[in-house]
Amino acid sequence: MFDFLDKLKSTVTKTAQSLVGNVIESVSDEAEFSDIVLDDMEDILISADLGVAYAFELTDKLRGQTKIKPSQVKEYLKTEFLKTLSQAGSCELKFMPDKLNIYFITGVNGVGKTTLIGKMAYMFKTNGQKVLVAAGDTFRAAAEEQADIWSKRSGADILRKDKADPASVVYEAIQKGINENYNVILIDTAGRLHNKFNLMEELTKIKKEKKKNASDLLMESILVIDANTGQNGLQQAKVFKECVNLSAVALTKLDGTARGGIVLAIAKNLGLPVKLVGVGEKMEDLKLFDSKEFVEALFV
Repeated sequence: MFDFLDKLKSTVTKTAQSLVGNVIESVSDEAEFSDIVLDDMEDILISADLGVAYAFELTDKLRGQTKIKPSQVKEYLKTEFLKTLSQAGSCELKFMPDKLNIYFITGVNGVGKTTLIGKMAYMFKTNGQKVLVAAGDTFRAAAEEQADIWSKRSGADILRKDKADPASVVYEAIQKGINENYNVILIDTAGRLHNKFNLMEELTKIKKEKKKNASDLLMESILVIDANTGQNGLQQAKVFKECVNLSAVALTKLDGTARGGIVLAIAKNLGLPVKLVGVGEKMEDLKLFDSKEFVEALFV
């Protein structure tokens, strides 16, 4: 439906160096994989935000074997990364033409969730879809105003009811979407983690509302993670996974970070595919993720 950004290679330059370049440099003068070399390699992979368990798994496969040489580590990592991403599922964003498509967007405050919704709205509008934003984060200061601004920028409509029950906003948005022949509804939600019980209660109510009124229309439940948070993003994700049946991840602020290895950590630890990536400040700088092109870009 939409093409991945041509500038992906320049976007992940820092990640490519921290995740691939540093590993290749560390083993370039070695004839075999000694324990010392593999320990160093493991440390580099951990520092690139792959996580301890995944880094250990990658290096452990190289211990005590002679088939794969240090000179082949580039091909080895490329194969393993592609396998990890493919096992997490398809990175294609679900969309049904000529039907109402509902996207449930969640994530902690400050990760760029509302901005991502605005850019998603723009992405769909650019492709001729009628888009409605449901401002479901009704209690955070200025949340509705922020959603309103991004809706106007993207050309989408918005349904907002300041201070109202978020589930009632979702209900009205679904009814409006059905009755007025919208193609897309983007549901914004609260991202407060300081009170996990309230967050779970709120998201559970919204989830029930969707199931009751539009269970067959929900395309994706998307968790938004800031690429710069690294492993902390995974900790946030675990809370939301308890509340919502997540289907995908959207990664914001991938441009300029050396911590893009979080894409692989998400796939490995959460079993979720990344489907959207933010690679800049402009409205058009939200792109559909392509796992093969992402890995290719890392190994240029």
